[in-house]
Amino acid sequence: MSDKTHNYTCQDYRQEMILLSLKKRLQDPELPEKDKREIEQEIQKLEKEMDLD
Repeated sequence: MSDKTHNYTCQDYRQEMILLSLKKRLQDPELPEKDKREIEQEIQKLEKEMDLD
């Protein structure tokens, strides 16, 4: 994020909740490897959109 003030929006909150839920799903030991890779890709995508990478 830049030095400018950023208004926290509903979209920001939504993205954070999605990110948290995806990270929680990764904790599941029964999660198939294919699903794990897809979730990791989605996490990377979200983090990039949120300027967290």
